[in-house]
Amino acid sequence: MSAVYLTHARIVLPDSVLSDSAVLVEDGVIAAIEPAGAGAAREIDLKGQTLLPGLIDLHCDAIEKEAEPRSRVLFPLDFAVAQVDRRNAAAGITTPFHALSFANNEWGVRNNQTASQVARALHAFRAHSLVDNRVHCRYEITDPTAMPVLQALLDEGVVDLLSVMDHSPGQGQFKTLEAYLQYMIGNHAMSRDEAEAAARAKLQARDGAALRVEALLAHARRLDVPTASHDDDSVQRIATMRNLGVSMSEFPINLDTATAAVSCGLPTILGAPNVLRGQSQSGSMRAIDAVRAGVASCLCSDYQPSTLIAAAFAVAAQSDLTLPQAMALVTANPADACGLRDRGRIAAGLRADLVAVALVGQLPLVSHAWSAGRLVFSAHYRAAERSAPREAVAA
Repeated sequence: MSAVYLTHARIVLPDSVLSDSAVLVEDGVIAAIEPAGAGAAREIDLKGQTLLPGLIDLHCDAIEKEAEPRSRVLFPLDFAVAQVDRRNAAAGITTPFHALSFANNEWGVRNNQTASQVARALHAFRAHSLVDNRVHCRYEITDPTAMPVLQALLDEGVVDLLSVMDHSPGQGQFKTLEAYLQYMIGNHAMSRDEAEAAARAKLQARDGAALRVEALLAHARRLDVPTASHDDDSVQRIATMRNLGVSMSEFPINLDTATAAVSCGLPTILGAPNVLRGQSQSGSMRAIDAVRAGVASCLCSDYQPSTLIAAAFAVAAQSDLTLPQAMALVTANPADACGLRDRGRIAAGLRADLVAVALVGQLPLVSHAWSAGRLVFSAHYRAAERSAPREAVAA
């Protein structure tokens, strides 16, 4: 792989920002920052754009819409995987964890057979992909039939992150039965009778869930697969999940729960769409409030990859976090949460996952993305300004 010299960049380091600086990339690795010379390296002038580590997205289910863009309309899986790979490159996400729900035959792509096929398709495509695609398997604890399916995927080495979730009505995301029914009717084209039947089935299937969760999490730990709980709604649930050995808490629904998670060493994951919209789609905590309280460890794109970079800059504008601290929510912190020690920061010797961001008005847009030193996305915005965004003044 030829060497690349990225010049005239505003570089976001873990604890500072360098103006009009440069990075040398050799053989897919960051060779030096502000090198004395670049020899025969090919120069790319970033013209004052901001250079970040490649984004790491721990939870995004956009693959489901690529595979099933309309209810019960499935596309070929190799086609779907290729499209979501391109979407992530354009969003500057160089390490996406594609979230797949295992929930029996609940609806569309969210059933065990299809979800396992998508997981294997993602894993198989990694040899050809633009970015480092990874698989996040989400276990719906009210489904006993998913256990052997997930155990097989774990044993095959397909699973990179495992989370456990309970979407039965009356807790978590669906605080009332009506909230659950409206979601199923609106998002999954169910009739009210079908949604009510699904709710009854979920509530009945909670029997034995605790033992299933304990067994599956133990299986993942034996294979060193990181684990997460989902939609934690109380301090007590955090304690339970921590005792079961989960390593992070995604989408805690209130500030007390997020505080409890961070206090006992569980990184929290909040949604970037929540930051951009200024509210949760399910009436839970605002992500920006968790950031301001110091209990948001990571942001994820949830269902829309393009939100991640925009939300990180929005956090810098709407909180007391410095630009390096805000960017850590989508780079270093997710890397640390999943034990990815070779990425997440711009530092010599690390994998050259890098993203250049142009400013169009006040909108940060990805202009270049490199995955392990390979240019996987490039765009030119004629209206881009050389100046730093107002929210991104050097720390």
